Amino acid sequence: MNILIIGSGGREHAIADALCNPNNVLYCLPGNPGIWQIAQKIDIKINDFENIKNFCLNENIQLVVIGPEQPLAMGLTNFLENNGINVFGPTREAAMLETSKSFAKKIMFKNNIPTAHFVTFEKHQFNEAIEFISNISKSGRSSKYHTEFPDNNSFANDFAFNFPIVLKADGLAAGKGVVICQTAEEAENEITQMFEGKFGEASSRVVIEEFLQGEEVSIFAITDGKDYFLLSPAQDHKKIYDNDMGKNTGGMGAYSPVPFLDKNLLEIIEFQIIRPIILAMNEEGTPFKGCLYAGLILTSSGPKVIEFNARFGDPETQSVLRLIDGDFTQLLYSVAIGNLDKNAIKITNEFACCVVLASQGYPDNYETGFDITGLDKIYDSEVKIYHSGTKIENDKLLTNGGRVLTVSVKDTDYKKAIGKAYFYANLINFGNKYYRKDIGAKVIKYYK
Repeated sequence: MNILIIGSGGREHAIADALCNPNNVLYCLPGNPGIWQIAQKIDIKINDFENIKNFCLNENIQLVVIGPEQPLAMGLTNFLENNGINVFGPTREAAMLETSKSFAKKIMFKNNIPTAHFVTFEKHQFNEAIEFISNISKSGRSSKYHTEFPDNNSFANDFAFNFPIVLKADGLAAGKGVVICQTAEEAENEITQMFEGKFGEASSRVVIEEFLQGEEVSIFAITDGKDYFLLSPAQDHKKIYDNDMGKNTGGMGAYSPVPFLDKNLLEIIEFQIIRPIILAMNEEGTPFKGCLYAGLILTSSGPKVIEFNARFGDPETQSVLRLIDGDFTQLLYSVAIGNLDKNAIKITNEFACCVVLASQGYPDNYETGFDITGLDKIYDSEVKIYHSGTKIENDKLLTNGGRVLTVSVKDTDYKKAIGKAYFYANLINFGNKYYRKDIGAKVIKYYK
């Protein structure tokens, strides 16, 4: 099968790796030095829909797999499907589950899908938002307060907000649009910056949520808009420092499966969250086809949705896709043509762990352009090195991003997988290399 992969990160490298077999011819747009080893680079801009379409038609591309959220938000799926091209990835309208926090909140509220209580403020409601925050600092406010603002889309009936609270820019904000505020002063300052354009167009509307506590997990549902197949659950590590300290990042590592997510909890997640949202999107006339990512938190009152994403997550994908056996190509193709083949793959009884090697200073300022060495020392077939922020210059592999490489290992033994991931992470070197030292530590602690 001729397949075009859209994207350039570690997630896309993992997808390309899972699709790489003698029966497939892979192309990537734009790809990265790791993906280019198994797929042909196509020099077309990611927003040049017309030339992407022409390439697909000229090269008989039978499947397009869209990795990142931006082309989904721009409607690349709509455009290609309207031209008879099969796409794994939701339409612009279905992708609003990720691209609009308020849209996702409203559809969850409408369909009784468990999530944090929330209230939404538009930019023109700045004064009301500040007043709302001020009242929280006094004693918390219940639903009676919300009725003063009929334009709000709220899910806060009989609920009193207290600090900390969570502020979310409504649209895409490159993973940086979520801020936890401990005080009214901090929240007022943050919401002021948001409405002043801190996150561009994403700042025109802000969702204020209750702060939820518990373990976070990631669930991937491969769906054709009607039926679905659940991949192995994963746990990401968002914070930059060990012990979940510091700023949020795009993800510093992940593992799969999650030992404290038992069969009972998985059934609750499936029947209270995954199935209802897929049915709801279908009923809304915007069926979701592709990978539905559910970012969940396991609270004392049960699993709740933190966010939905409209694509594979990064770096969870670099672990989750290591645990499949079967025809991954058939799985994605069956979704693209609207007839999910649930027998295309099965989940293996193994454990996978991935560690992200980043540039010191990420997610803020960092330097790039350092030589990457040590990759030639890795011979283990169970170890995969996925590229995220690399480039080729003068025939040398150099760092070119905040997250540079992901070391992914699978094994039947979780301790061996985690240990190997760190062994090989230490073998790879580049200037200002940084990585967390506690990826998978919760698994080891759980089994003690």
